[in-house]
Amino acid sequence: MSEGPRRRGMTDDAGRWMNELTAEMEERRKRIARGGGASRLAAQHAAGKLSARERLEMLLDEDSFAEFGAFVEPLREGLEAPGEGVVTGSGTIDGRTVFVFSQDFTVMGGSLGKMHAQKICRVMDLAVQVGAPIIGLNDSAGARIQEGVDSLSGYGEVFYRNAVYSGVVPQLSAVLGPCAGGAVYSPALTDFVLMARKAAYMFITGPEVLRSVTRQEVGPEELGGADVHARRSGVAHLVGADDRAVLRLLRELLGFLPQSAREQPPLRPNDDPPERETPELTGLVHPDQRRAYAMLAVVRAVMDERRFLEVHRGFARNVITGFAHLGGRAVGVVANDPSVLAGTLDIDASDKAARFIRTCDAFNVPIVTFVDVTGFMPGVAQEHGGIIRHGAKMLYAYAEATVPKLTLIVRKSYGGAYLAMNSRDMGADVVLAWPTAAVAVMGAEGAANVLYRRRIEAASDPEALRAQLVDAYRARHDNPYLAAGRGYVDDVIDPKETRVALIRHLRRLDGKRVERPYRKHGNIPL
Repeated sequence: MSEGPRRRGMTDDAGRWMNELTAEMEERRKRIARGGGASRLAAQHAAGKLSARERLEMLLDEDSFAEFGAFVEPLREGLEAPGEGVVTGSGTIDGRTVFVFSQDFTVMGGSLGKMHAQKICRVMDLAVQVGAPIIGLNDSAGARIQEGVDSLSGYGEVFYRNAVYSGVVPQLSAVLGPCAGGAVYSPALTDFVLMARKAAYMFITGPEVLRSVTRQEVGPEELGGADVHARRSGVAHLVGADDRAVLRLLRELLGFLPQSAREQPPLRPNDDPPERETPELTGLVHPDQRRAYAMLAVVRAVMDERRFLEVHRGFARNVITGFAHLGGRAVGVVANDPSVLAGTLDIDASDKAARFIRTCDAFNVPIVTFVDVTGFMPGVAQEHGGIIRHGAKMLYAYAEATVPKLTLIVRKSYGGAYLAMNSRDMGADVVLAWPTAAVAVMGAEGAANVLYRRRIEAASDPEALRAQLVDAYRARHDNPYLAAGRGYVDDVIDPKETRVALIRHLRRLDGKRVERPYRKHGNIPL
């Protein structure tokens, strides 16, 4: 008997069987993709939020997402949690590989169980092995109570990786919904936290618990909303109006960061010529040192296309931090803002700057520092709050950083804050100054009162002598030339040449390498 018909029959049976299996697989996929179902998705949209998968579609390049672990189920039997309440995988942003997880609030409130955590841990491990950023889209009610200690164990696994992988690859967190209890610590351990206004909040202890324990009446937004964390606590680095705005900010922020600590940030060619002068800066600084001006105008004027992404904008506003491109290269910017607290360094400003400096150094982003500072903030509250310890963080961060470091003294640079703002002694590679710069131990009036107190008190006209001595001190010290004469300032430049000079020096520092003594790690004054 011929084998042909029997083989055809077997092939037909196998084909039907495969079709049935494929149909079942597709049905399972559809069920998982629906998450918590149409009604919960509608509630998500009604709250002004996108679904977990919609967020990934908007964040990533079109058709670039490859999902992992779609069929993972909860550890505890009987729980209905399609995809375990989190979508994980990899994709690209502007053609660069990233690894992502997006918590699904429509599935058990996005609560974290053991298998949910293991899905997140898998993408984190793969990201480090590949050398690519980790992006977390957080929208979770917190630990899954039904799983008890297994849920806590899951959080521990995630936190451990956040810490061990810190500085290895960039870790970015977007908080797009509730984030309460232990759940807040994973975003807090990452490099940048972005929050959606109105929809997102973060707190350790919620309003209900506060009400029962302390009798304080406070709502979620007032307790831990995006604006609270952007302006008061400093937890949030960037805030967007909604999911879409936050996801756009994530894409923009990633453009300044490398794939990993082993690589350099991507270049961004543009049409802004390196030789462009900045004449608008010539008359910006007033002879009266008490007159404020917009330091942001200085920063924007010299950067490519005058674009600047300010980070931590609402927090500790006396110091400006953020990213830009200079001659096509990504740079981190630290600057005093003389229009806020005269640009002095206080506890929060020191923390803000130190953290930013260390982040730039971890990911090979050169640092450009713009200086106009009278000193550290005086006062009992600052002293008792630990300004010594917090100010030391800035000193430590600049000294520790091995990336190219450029400093421009725009106006005042006095006392210990002169050192904290990346002086030559603290490791600056190049220090430039405008002719308006004043480098001294303290301002002329304070110095004259200390140095010549007895002469002034004994004078027949104390005020006239004080004014004379202040003018004399200012003529000698309130300029950049004494410091330049000692080699602490490399060059005094015309403000209109600022962009040209910074780009020239930045290019010549390309490939800088620094060898440091062996150590397990330093001990920053926390």
